[in-house]
Amino acid sequence: MGKNIFTMTTTIFQIFVFVLTLYYMVLGFFGLVRKKEKKNYTPNKRFALLIAAHNEEVVIGKLIESMLNLNYPKEMYDVFVIADNCTDNTAKISKKYGVNVCERFNKDKRGKGYALEWMFDKLFKMDKKYDGVAIFDADNLVHKDFLKEINSKMNDGYKVVQGYIDSKNPSDSWIAASYSIAFWTQNRMFQLARENMGFSNQIGGTGFAIETETLKELGWGATCLTEDLEFTCKLVLNGEKVGWAHDAIIYDEKPLKLAQSWTQRKRWMQGFTDVASRYFWKLTKKSIKERKWYIFDCALYVLQPFITLMLAVSAILTLIQLDTTGHDIFVISQASNSAMWAVGIKVFALIQFIITPLVLAVERKVSKGFFAMTAVYSTNVFFIPYILELIKIHGLDATKNYGIALGVSIGFNVIFLLVVFLLLGKSNLILFFRFLLYGLYTLTWIPITIQGILNKNNKEWSHTKHIRNIEICDV
Repeated sequence: MGKNIFTMTTTIFQIFVFVLTLYYMVLGFFGLVRKKEKKNYTPNKRFALLIAAHNEEVVIGKLIESMLNLNYPKEMYDVFVIADNCTDNTAKISKKYGVNVCERFNKDKRGKGYALEWMFDKLFKMDKKYDGVAIFDADNLVHKDFLKEINSKMNDGYKVVQGYIDSKNPSDSWIAASYSIAFWTQNRMFQLARENMGFSNQIGGTGFAIETETLKELGWGATCLTEDLEFTCKLVLNGEKVGWAHDAIIYDEKPLKLAQSWTQRKRWMQGFTDVASRYFWKLTKKSIKERKWYIFDCALYVLQPFITLMLAVSAILTLIQLDTTGHDIFVISQASNSAMWAVGIKVFALIQFIITPLVLAVERKVSKGFFAMTAVYSTNVFFIPYILELIKIHGLDATKNYGIALGVSIGFNVIFLLVVFLLLGKSNLILFFRFLLYGLYTLTWIPITIQGILNKNNKEWSHTKHIRNIEICDV
């Protein structure tokens, strides 16, 4: 009886996780193609560009320079730097460019969300009025057509529009490369896919614009560690959708080291967990009541920390089943003994692997040759088991001797990296190696998520130090 209950529980759980994975994968495919857009580039909206900055003297100047050179009428936008609790020369450097500098000192209410709320209140009281407010981080660089593209999307009726968050330092380290891969993939498989499906997009923390009247009506009120996610939920609950401007590009600095990345992503997971606890059921109830899938899609998105943990548990259950005997654990890959089912599961794994390099190729972040090599590499899900089976025929069972399986896997990877070097050169070899390390980066989300969930009530803001003083022409 106990075994039957355990089997039933793991069956329901594993199928649920599999369906979630399949949903995101299928939805992601809708981002592979861009629909033709009719754009209205008439510059009819006036913008306030806000830069939230805390001790950003190294990078603030280049961002302001990129903003002052936007392909948009200069009289139609103004730049505001929020020097928030700064103890360096951020304000002094900003003033040299002739932009508006607003210094804020409040040790009790620290963080970007509070700084923005303070600045919004000041904007609303000004004699000069703006149609929209665009938000940026101090480490950003802005493409010259950013406002032109945002304005066009707002002319389509969107009250909030998110721009394309690109990377300004993808080659600096394997962590920066992993971040870049994640953002490039998300821009296509998450943001553009939802745009194509008519769903709401998600605000990404920087490079987005909000209609001033909507901001006044709803109020900002987003002061948690992920203020962008909180405001997105607020919008969706009020019947709005976040628009997506794929050609409104912002270049963002990615962390260089794992420790920096760990701290930043833990903060994201703390914020996600906090927002999920306050908005998931509200969004779910509203989606059921109004029978609107895009609202439920938003509800699923805020559950990312818990979905990550479910994927981890599912993987552990699979490993337990594969590594031991006597466990009545349901595993998708063993749900059927048919050869066709086994091949189907491997094809599913292969697609999951190659979809990321496919997106990078479509986005022109990697060459066609690089994508071809990753596609060939993905066949290891068939090739390595075949080699192990041949070894087993000769009397060595890899399932009982993990050293054999490990040796075959290492040998395959070393040979493949050598082939990449010979065919594509040193730069692509480094990129390919970092792409393989992207899997390790993905795995680190598990302990980071656990920490984030456990510390969701810790609202202390952790500042990420930015050091890459890059000009817009360099990216």
